[in-house]
Amino acid sequence: MNVSICEINAEVESDMNAATKTREKSAVPTLQRGIAILEHLARRQQAATTAELVEQLGYPSASIFRITQELEQLGYLSRDPVTKKHSLTNKFLLLGQPKGNGGTLTEASLAAMRQLNRETGETTQLCCLVDTRMVIIEQLIATHAFKYSAQIGASCPAYSCAPGKILIAHLPDDEQQELIGRLKFKAYTPTTITTAKAFRQEMKRIVDCGYAVDQSEGLEGIHCVAAPIRDRHGYPVGAITVAAPASRIPKARFAEVGKLVAELTAIAEAEYRLQ
Repeated sequence: MNVSICEINAEVESDMNAATKTREKSAVPTLQRGIAILEHLARRQQAATTAELVEQLGYPSASIFRITQELEQLGYLSRDPVTKKHSLTNKFLLLGQPKGNGGTLTEASLAAMRQLNRETGETTQLCCLVDTRMVIIEQLIATHAFKYSAQIGASCPAYSCAPGKILIAHLPDDEQQELIGRLKFKAYTPTTITTAKAFRQEMKRIVDCGYAVDQSEGLEGIHCVAAPIRDRHGYPVGAITVAAPASRIPKARFAEVGKLVAELTAIAEAEYRLQ
């Protein structure tokens, strides 16, 4: 049988294309499942075993086992040797953190955060807006014996905290209105804002005074005061906030603390714009 070189090459190329398409089809579900695992752990904010992930996500156990192993090797998941539960690591914060020309938001903010922490003695946090939630990306703990703190990477609804509110307040109008339209308001405490109308009014007050406050709106007994860090185009990339028991930052001190937070956050903003 006479077969030309061109025919052989065409057949080889066809086989290679078919193999490539098979690998691509196989890779897509794996990628989707890996992302689903990460998003699931982020939403529930609790660790989970392989068996729990199989039950909750409905994927084959072999697939969950293989993907979680790969994510551990890459440093995005950690596995407790005792409970066998998987949890997210802080590596994701390096991916999502806003960056200037030469450094990160954290690098630009730390000096101002340290000064704010020293002057107030209270927990000082650096936060970013991720969709409709506020995420903590850096934290300096209060010097008091009784103090408020949270885990790095912890998140909460943006409408229920000072840093989330200040970031939404400084978004471009169209983006702000679109985001507010997607908020699902829920009363966590008696002071939580629970309607879009009231939240829009709060946005106007925040822009007028230059800082945002949280009067125990997310956690009972905790007050927060925050100011924004904007890039050179005026877009809000992060917020610095002071969080403390309401007894140490009562409503009567909001203006005093707000002025200090705004002044020191402006220093971080200037540093970020210079990077």
